[in-house]
Amino acid sequence: MIHHLQGRLVEKYPTHVVIDCNGVGYFVNISLHTFALLPDNEQIHLYTHLQVREDAHILYGFKEKSEREIFRLLISVSGVGTSTARTMLSSMTPEQIRNAIAGSDVLAIQAVKGIGAKTAQRVILDLKDKILKIYDIDEVSEKSDNTNREEALSALEVLGFVRKQAERAVDKVLTQDPSVSVEEIIKAALKNL
Repeated sequence: MIHHLQGRLVEKYPTHVVIDCNGVGYFVNISLHTFALLPDNEQIHLYTHLQVREDAHILYGFKEKSEREIFRLLISVSGVGTSTARTMLSSMTPEQIRNAIAGSDVLAIQAVKGIGAKTAQRVILDLKDKILKIYDIDEVSEKSDNTNREEALSALEVLGFVRKQAERAVDKVLTQDPSVSVEEIIKAALKNL
């Protein structure tokens, strides 16, 4: 198993990178989350997951260990393959996925392209106990406790924005600073919409 790669960044695309490690170029599939975190300098370090299939060996790379952990949990669910897990990590941050599973938020998981209600329910059913145990999260999701988040979302919906877009913008603001006021959340989210 290849645990991580450290080397020179040769190519960088939203779906993959090529890393030169002592003269050997590794093609590594990445999520948009990892793409956004990758520095522009030449030396990079990625945690990896190697999928061995009959017809190919496919390498997946992650800037953070937590993203790789969530990826591995997701692919352990029946019906969720590596491409679906990568799509989920491109649509949501690892923390958002973790919180959605811990809070049984089917709609948040179902909002990811290509995931239906049954798959979203299966992900929650299979992973909720593991997520609660591994990350020592209370049964109640952090999202439902955050009244500022809900108030900001309501205000953005009144302004005519679609709930899914508003949620992404608000969650982006809250991941940067969870203690911001409702007004600051709305102002920052409007810049991202």
